[in-house]
Amino acid sequence: MKIPFNKSSLTGHEMEYMAALLRKGDLSSDGEFSQKCTALLEQKYSIHRVLLTPSCTSALEMAGMLCDLRPGDEVILPSYTFPSTANAIVRLGAIPVFVDIRPDTLNIDEDLIEVAITDRTKAIIAVHYAGVSCNMDRLVALARKYELTLLEDAAQGVNAFTDNQALGSIGALGAYSFHSTKNYGCGEGGALCVNSPALVERAEIIREKGTNRTKFLRGDIDRYSWVDIGSSYVPSEIVSAFLLAQLETIESTTQKRKTIFEFYNYHLNHLQDYGLMRLPFIPRNCRTNYHLYYLLLPTAELRTELMTYLNEMEIGATSHYVPLHTSPMGRTFGYETGDLPVTEDLSKRLLRLPIYPNLSEPEQMKIISEIKSFMLQRQVLKTQANVIVRGREL
Repeated sequence: MKIPFNKSSLTGHEMEYMAALLRKGDLSSDGEFSQKCTALLEQKYSIHRVLLTPSCTSALEMAGMLCDLRPGDEVILPSYTFPSTANAIVRLGAIPVFVDIRPDTLNIDEDLIEVAITDRTKAIIAVHYAGVSCNMDRLVALARKYELTLLEDAAQGVNAFTDNQALGSIGALGAYSFHSTKNYGCGEGGALCVNSPALVERAEIIREKGTNRTKFLRGDIDRYSWVDIGSSYVPSEIVSAFLLAQLETIESTTQKRKTIFEFYNYHLNHLQDYGLMRLPFIPRNCRTNYHLYYLLLPTAELRTELMTYLNEMEIGATSHYVPLHTSPMGRTFGYETGDLPVTEDLSKRLLRLPIYPNLSEPEQMKIISEIKSFMLQRQVLKTQANVIVRGREL
């Protein structure tokens, strides 16, 4: 693609930090750069404890273990999310209970959660789609009312806020992604946000292969041992060195993405006014990180035609998730097409456009011009068809 859907961008210090690490010679884990990353995230977002992980998937798996999920337990979550959200549940024998999404934010519909709660429900997962917050006030209230654990899948929500609270800092546990497709990335990476102090010690143990090695490294004990179930959820220090350079420029990166987001809005808003598409919606109490820019077309057919046209013009426009409840794995839990009508409808009509810091204004104008050209052609054809139909009727 001449204009790819995504392109990783360097901030300027990645090579410097990695070279410094190589000179130092200790590449293992939890060294100077990891500590700087976690301190930055903890202080900036008021998170009690941040533990870097090899991926957001790893962080979600740790969160599931910290919830002490057992076979037969139920966890409520949206179907419109990445499989990792559900895998973290299913791998422990728990059952995903999929709930439909809101048509405005594409986040879990808080009005549908309570009826899905049973005596087997253990947790609720809030997935913040496109860096726009779920209704966390309602989700926090429901979790307290029914004594459930509230988890945040904030893979797309780093440096996004609701009512001045950072996403990932509100639930008992949160998960971040630093994959190369995210706003701030290191190829593959993630973090577990531990907001409940009571869970910190076990989180450290699970992350270190089920051992109390973290306490040993702090000097709290003279040797470490196997004390619980765990796995290797620790990233290499070289990944952390790259990540630190990305995190240090969070605000400038976010501002660049905001500029691109608002440029799209400005030039495409009249198409929304004409009812030809719908642009992203951001509630007033939310401060997004501008992770995605998407269009909702009137029909699935029009979405597919526009996506095909843009790809032919060498523009990397793409759809997004296949709803989990309609996937082959989702159907093994008894779900069928038609169970979540809003999710199924919107997922077929959504089209994502390129958005990354070094997307140039001429490139963006090319994307916008091709969208307008396509829609104009479609409207002309539609008008001609209407004239023919009316002529026949007459």
